Amino acid sequence: MTDLIDPERRRLLGAGAVAVAGATLGFCSPILAPARESPRASGVEDELASLRAATAWLNSAPLTAGDLQGKVVLVDVGTYTCINWLRTLPYIRAWAGRYASHGLAVIGVHAPEFPFEHDLDNVRRAMMDMRVRHPVAVDNSFTIWSAFRNHYWPSRYLIDGRGEIRHRQFGEGEYESSERAIQDALADAGAGDVSRELVSVAGQGIEAAPDWHDLKSPETYIGYERMENFALSDRLEPNERRIYAAPARLRLNRWALSGDWTVKRHSALLNRADGQVVMSFHARDLHLVMGPATRGVPVRFRVLLDGETPGVARGADVDAEGHGTITGPRLYQLIRQPKPIGDRQFAIEFLDAGAEAFAFTFG
Repeated sequence: MTDLIDPERRRLLGAGAVAVAGATLGFCSPILAPARESPRASGVEDELASLRAATAWLNSAPLTAGDLQGKVVLVDVGTYTCINWLRTLPYIRAWAGRYASHGLAVIGVHAPEFPFEHDLDNVRRAMMDMRVRHPVAVDNSFTIWSAFRNHYWPSRYLIDGRGEIRHRQFGEGEYESSERAIQDALADAGAGDVSRELVSVAGQGIEAAPDWHDLKSPETYIGYERMENFALSDRLEPNERRIYAAPARLRLNRWALSGDWTVKRHSALLNRADGQVVMSFHARDLHLVMGPATRGVPVRFRVLLDGETPGVARGADVDAEGHGTITGPRLYQLIRQPKPIGDRQFAIEFLDAGAEAFAFTFG
């Protein structure tokens, strides 16, 4: 999380509670707030003017408020490792494709959470891999985020042709109401022949809709700044190299390290091969945000589920035997298990040194 957002504000609900709320309501956020606000009109001259402060632009020359004057604009705020934002992408792409000819301008705003998400090459590669083709303003300074008074990944702001915010959505979901608002704003702006039919979307892989019924594990950070539920028999030594030992079994939503690790502000860094991260969870999907400590140096790993190879429960980034490779900093889907869903113990063993683990997310 950037220093511009106070991580302590996420503790208003007590240990772990905000993370659970975020998982349930479908947003990545350190701040307690409702999942949605009722739409209200407001001038957005300052908000759109903030686009000039973008660190960089992808898929477009720099855009200004003047370039967008009179247009219907959908501003989509996200960061490329947020699972909640990733699961909205099928809708964002579909809306951009269907309504562009009617005058809709979709503008992505990438506001980074982890340090590696400040790297323009990483963001550019992620947008290409995710087939994001609409203009994206890179907001490393959080100037655009602040101008919209935003608090969440993901957030959507629909600005009508009069320059007023017509609709807001914080977190996943409410896709029908968002699309109806787009249709109404386009019609009011004079676009003819706007279909009232809704897009048909079925997300695949990490973009698939979560199994909310069985999602009972919260986003879990591994760096000491936002660390919770760490099963530690001895005291934590931030930024110090030490040997950790994981217990044989963990209570639900507890996690542990095994091996030679350095726990840093945002992550844990493996200093020697054969280290593990272990997590007890209850969800269909398990993801881990991780990357190689050295750019271009891959790290091999193997995952186990209750001590066995994952088989049919493997995620998109591993084979049936649980083998995979970290090639760059991103979110990796490691488990997608069939029903019935129960409490499971997950382990990832790194076969090489140099793995850096940031956060678990679930679906």
